[in-house]
Amino acid sequence: MKSPEKIKKINKKLGTEITKISKKGVVAEFKEFISKGNVMNLAVGVIIGGAFQVIVKSVVDDIFMPVVGLFTKGVDFSGLYFALDGQEYESLEAAKKATAVISYGNFISALINFLIMAIIIFILVKFFNKITSPIKPKEEPEEKKEPRLCEFCCMEVDEKATRCPHCTSELTLSPEEAAEEDAV
Repeated sequence: MKSPEKIKKINKKLGTEITKISKKGVVAEFKEFISKGNVMNLAVGVIIGGAFQVIVKSVVDDIFMPVVGLFTKGVDFSGLYFALDGQEYESLEAAKKATAVISYGNFISALINFLIMAIIIFILVKFFNKITSPIKPKEEPEEKKEPRLCEFCCMEVDEKATRCPHCTSELTLSPEEAAEEDAV
């Protein structure tokens, strides 16, 4: 722990008092914290998240896990373990009573549940984002003008060119350009 002299030197350098608690009371700080809109949004999010968890758990347990059970031929991962004393036991519970156990089967089950939940949540969030995103009107592509061609060599020429870069012939103005020049 630092001595009082060191704390005073640090306080002078920083221009603050480390040892004092905020001038505001704890109640006033808490009131300020609670009154912010973000806290209320967070609270609503947590409540909805809890309700949503029940729905996702039901989808995982009642719809997807039976399908996973078909692929694994009914293997119950939760019963897989490794007893640290090297002996085999009737069940996981018996092994836990006798010695320390690594229940890797529970980890595999939790991992499968997590991956399935993550996929389902990803699909649902993507679906809700698609529903709630504003519909953008399709932009019509601009009509492409036909390129200007040289009257003599029939090569493409820039719209503003007065001479053809290919054959160096003097170009006549297009009807649109002639109308613009007359307007000026």
